[in-house]
Amino acid sequence: MLASIVSDLTDWIEDVSSNWWFIVVIVVVALLDSVIPVVPSETTVIIGGIAAGQGHHNIAIVIAAGALGAFLGDNLAYAIGNHFEGPVRRWAEKRPARIERLESAGRQIHQRGGLLLITARFIPGGRTLLTISSGITRQPRAWFAGWVAVAAIIWASYAAGLGYAFGQQFQDNHALAFWLAFGTALGITALIELLRWARAMVRALSLIHISEPTRLNSTSRMPSSA
Repeated sequence: MLASIVSDLTDWIEDVSSNWWFIVVIVVVALLDSVIPVVPSETTVIIGGIAAGQGHHNIAIVIAAGALGAFLGDNLAYAIGNHFEGPVRRWAEKRPARIERLESAGRQIHQRGGLLLITARFIPGGRTLLTISSGITRQPRAWFAGWVAVAAIIWASYAAGLGYAFGQQFQDNHALAFWLAFGTALGITALIELLRWARAMVRALSLIHISEPTRLNSTSRMPSSA
């Protein structure tokens, strides 16, 4: 039933995409999707890009609308986690897997930092979990807002750009657009993890390089036993 509702909503979004007020629809859908992951925000922004390619909208305005909605929605999810930690935890604790995902998201934020918010923006459901966890773990508000602003702009530019550049291919195959966005998120995540690993290796080698002469000097100063 839920799939049918989402499908009907997507069809309606496509039908009204040529109207001037569709820009408001993009903002609202992108906002709601940050809290309710079943709302098709990627598809909505891609359809906006298609409509822009057909001359109905300005592509820059479509990107701005998607980014604004995503930014407001992520901050709303942060506020829910920040101000309603108790109810959120009680809801999550009803299922062991759910509370584990919530706590794991909090640990991942501490370990990986703001770049994780960028990659999560491309993963429906994943972004909601991370933004709510950011509020629960009391991440600095300015730090959070800065990272989700960057994530929202990248995400909206990517989705609208896909629709604008490849509108005909995606117009009758929204699933292709979704999986392409999901695959991009996985690729970005893998690249970031590779860079993190390389940076950690360089740091470890630097520490070894620094500590080795110190150890040798300490050994040379030790009195020899007669």
